[in-house]
Amino acid sequence: MNIFILNAGRCGSTTWIQACRHITNYTAGHESRAHLFGPERLAYPPRHIEADNRLSWFLGRLDRIYGKEAFYVHLRRERNAAARSFARRRDFGILRAYHEGILLGADPRADALALAHDYLETVDANIELFLRDKPKVMTAELERLDEDFQRFWHAIGAEGDLEAARAVLKIRHNRSSQALPS
Repeated sequence: MNIFILNAGRCGSTTWIQACRHITNYTAGHESRAHLFGPERLAYPPRHIEADNRLSWFLGRLDRIYGKEAFYVHLRRERNAAARSFARRRDFGILRAYHEGILLGADPRADALALAHDYLETVDANIELFLRDKPKVMTAELERLDEDFQRFWHAIGAEGDLEAARAVLKIRHNRSSQALPS
């Protein structure tokens, strides 16, 4: 069984995967195939856990390949905290791609925080729609990471060192700077 940690980003997915590396009966990767396209983009090995916020743009193809056989986690973060984190990264990454590529012709001076909220609403709605007919689903929240990760561990029948994984959950990975852009 493959496992996908679906998320909008800025929600602890890097930390989640670092903790998953203490699972011995699955492999785990963070954006491990993000640079690929075509059939290779979603060709994950069996018994693999993948977190990649870009998967929200591949949900139709993900459904075609993995459908109801995979286990899905919708990893989220309190909306305002996630939006503030994205706003600090307005000029690169997925928020820049959303603003310049998806919202083609959007005002280049658009408020970064409003833009981040719009992005998060769009991605979360896409994920929720995708998951509505999937039998193996759980929601996890960054604010309850330890509790939710333990539920996940048991739900997938993980083997390995749970205490080492829980220790990793206390480390902040991929932090944004604290200042919002002007």
